Amino acid sequence: MAEPLTLLPLRAADRAVWDRLWAGYQAFYKVAIPQDVCDTSWARFLDADEPMNALLAWQGARAVGLVHFIWHRSTWTAGDYCYLQDLFVEAPVRGTGIGRRLIEAVYAAATDKGCSRVYWLTHETNAEAMVLYDRIAQRSGFLQYRKIL
Repeated sequence: MAEPLTLLPLRAADRAVWDRLWAGYQAFYKVAIPQDVCDTSWARFLDADEPMNALLAWQGARAVGLVHFIWHRSTWTAGDYCYLQDLFVEAPVRGTGIGRRLIEAVYAAATDKGCSRVYWLTHETNAEAMVLYDRIAQRSGFLQYRKIL
């Protein structure tokens, strides 16, 4: 039987476990984010004046998942939006409800902050995750376009 799941905000003492999970996220998406960018994100997560937030999912003493989310303004509503930027759960515990719990924790944080919307992107090949997303959110119909600068 799995240990109970606890969701906690990122703490300074969590750097090694965050690094491990963040590396797993990058491996899943086949990207390599430069270390200086990772260090900047880490510092922003710990700065209460930054709009960037992070939670870790813990089963006992082991962190098994993470979520990053960002508050930002919108021209469409008076309330901020919440962009759920990154979600990762270790492969051995996927499908056990941890991803859903992390998303629901973001929903709760966004509600507490007075946000009018939580949204996120996923890769079109991430079919397993989309099964969950289709149950707990609505597809917007919008496609992402971008230009790397």
